[in-house]
Amino acid sequence: MKRNLLSVLFSASFLLAVAGCGSTPEGEQTPAPVEDATAKAPAKPDPSLGKPVDTGVSGKPLGGGSKDPTKDPSNILSRRSVFFDFDSNAVKDEFKPLVTAHATYLRDNRGRKVILQGNTDERGSREYNIALGQRRADSVKQMMLLLGAQEAQLESVSFGKEKPRNPGHDEAAWAENRRVDVVYEGE
Repeated sequence: MKRNLLSVLFSASFLLAVAGCGSTPEGEQTPAPVEDATAKAPAKPDPSLGKPVDTGVSGKPLGGGSKDPTKDPSNILSRRSVFFDFDSNAVKDEFKPLVTAHATYLRDNRGRKVILQGNTDERGSREYNIALGQRRADSVKQMMLLLGAQEAQLESVSFGKEKPRNPGHDEAAWAENRRVDVVYEGE
């Protein structure tokens, strides 16, 4: 069923893209808007011009240092968990920048690999939770693939309810356990 839904979504996206590429008669074409770049130019020279910019995800530290951005607490790449709503494998909007950052880092660092570990809370059967954890890990994996990471860099596994982060038995604990952890190879 998931494969059929993906096929339908892909087909619909393709048809919309093709429909948007239609040509207009020559007399009806409008010119592309042009921005006046001089209006936005800084009055003083910017001292950072010409220096490398650390985007936080490229893996190439500013100044040529060797600091690993995945271990820098001030870098988004040091955050490794994507949390989910109850009984859901949809990546929440608040975690999309995190997934995007990891995907971009992987795209720019083809030698790096990750294991995406899907987890659930304790509710539900072992079998159901293994399947849900796998769907969560696969959901993050699919998003990373669409953002430029390569299949060979990503592995998705499910631990179901077997590796809780919080051993409690209330909503706060369960919320911590509904997650996918991004684990870089060698960690």
